[in-house]
Order: sequence, then structure tokens, then C-alpha cells
Amino acid sequence: MTTYTELSVAVSGDEEAEILTAYLADYPFESFRTEQGMLRAYIPQEALADCMTEVEALLDRRGIARRRFVSIGSEDWNAAWERSFTPVEVAGRLLIRAPHHAPAPAGVTEAVIAPRMAFGTGHHETTRLMAEGLLELPLAGRRGLDLGSGTGVLAILAVRLGASSVDAVDTDDRADANCRENIALNGVEGRVRPLHGDIRRVAGERYDFILSNICRNVLTAAMPSFAAMLPAGGDLLLSGFLEEDLPVVAAAARAAGFGIAGESVREGWAALRCRRER
Repeated sequence: MTTYTELSVAVSGDEEAEILTAYLADYPFESFRTEQGMLRAYIPQEALADCMTEVEALLDRRGIARRRFVSIGSEDWNAAWERSFTPVEVAGRLLIRAPHHAPAPAGVTEAVIAPRMAFGTGHHETTRLMAEGLLELPLAGRRGLDLGSGTGVLAILAVRLGASSVDAVDTDDRADANCRENIALNGVEGRVRPLHGDIRRVAGERYDFILSNICRNVLTAAMPSFAAMLPAGGDLLLSGFLEEDLPVVAAAARAAGFGIAGESVREGWAALRCRRER
């Protein structure tokens, strides 16, 4: 059983929690929760040992004195999350729920997600932004890529909304395992293909649309690869970065041959919708 460390940090409100989450996401933290004035971030114990000095320095720079590191087993953590995991509704058209929740009503597209350590149950603002963005994309009969797929929730929603198939790629072995579990739960085997690795795993592939909810630096570095995988008119939906980073991500997209089709912001986080122009 993997041993995780829970970092508990006192925050003044949701805005501070979101900003701190963005900074911590540059390290191997795998999931985050905010409750009762505390941000809780989870990271494998071995991974924390390699970046503890940097994380402590980050917290010092942010003036955060109240923090605590506690070891926690993944089974205990999963049980706690399962107890607190509530269904997520998006625009009255999508529902993200756990297996023990009631099914979605008629006319609502759902994804069933077994809560695990992997990021992406729909509770984080960026996942909500991406889910909302899916509703704006022409998905019917199109092939897609979800880079940084986590639980697979976006890939599952995409095929449920009409996409012919989606490749779900993630570097983390636990996220890959959870994605495979959720593919089976939703009965979309053969339409969502889980792939363990980074963007090199799908080098040379061609897609009609790409989804990627990762940090700013990974997105900007991957922009030329995104462009190579999409034809003219192909769609690119991005999130995982702060509102203040929108100009940086948009500039990288334009430089790679994308036009900006739309942007959205929620609680300080941003999403960008692009279309391949050349």
C-alpha cells in the first residue's frame, strides 16, 4: 500500500486555497481538498522527500505559518474521500457521480467515477471548466485525445456526448489504473483507450479534438505537438492554469497556429478554447 503525506494548510478563503493549489501543483501532489478553512494536499511520501525543501520554501514565501504534514495510507484516504464525495452537476446537462449515487435523470449525460487518489472527480474548478467546454465542442463522430486524463472523467464524458473514441493519456500509474476502472464502470471499453505515459506515447497520432487539463508550463511546451496532431479546424480545449496565465497560454497557442475561439474563468482558474487555423 502506498503511503501518502497529507499537507494541511490554513487558508483565509477559497481564493487563497486556489492560488496555493496552483503553486503546489508544480510538485508531485496528486489531489487537493478544501474544507473548513484548510487546504489539504496529498503526495506520495517518497515523492515529498525529494521536494520537501522546495515545498517548505514555497510556504515560507507565501507567509503560511500554520501547516502540518501527516502520513496517511491510501486506503484510509480513499475511504475518507468516498464518504465526502458528492455528485457534481454541470450546466444542468452533465452529472459526475460515484457508483453509490443515484443515476442521472433522463436527458442528463453522466460519468460514474470511483474516487481514488487520481485528480479529476469534477469538484475542482478546472475540471468543471473543461466539462462546460465539452458542451461547446462538436464531438459527434470525432476522435479525441485527453492528455493528463487522471480519472478519465473528461474522456468518458466526451464519448458519452458523441465522440467516436478518445485516447486517455496520463503519466501516473495510479491515475492510469483508476482510469481503467472508471472506463469499465461506464461501459465505454473500446471507445476510451487508456495509455500510460506522456505525450510521446501518442506521437504521430491524428485527432479531431484534444483536451488537456494540466499546468501552464506543460501546456505551453506541448503546444507544437498539439498543432501537429490536429488538422485545420481541429479543436483544442485547455485548463489547469490561473486566470493570470491566460495571456501566456493564448500566446503559445497563437504561435503554434491556433486561433482563440473562447475563454472562461471560474474562481481564479481559466480555460481556453482554440481552433487549428493552419
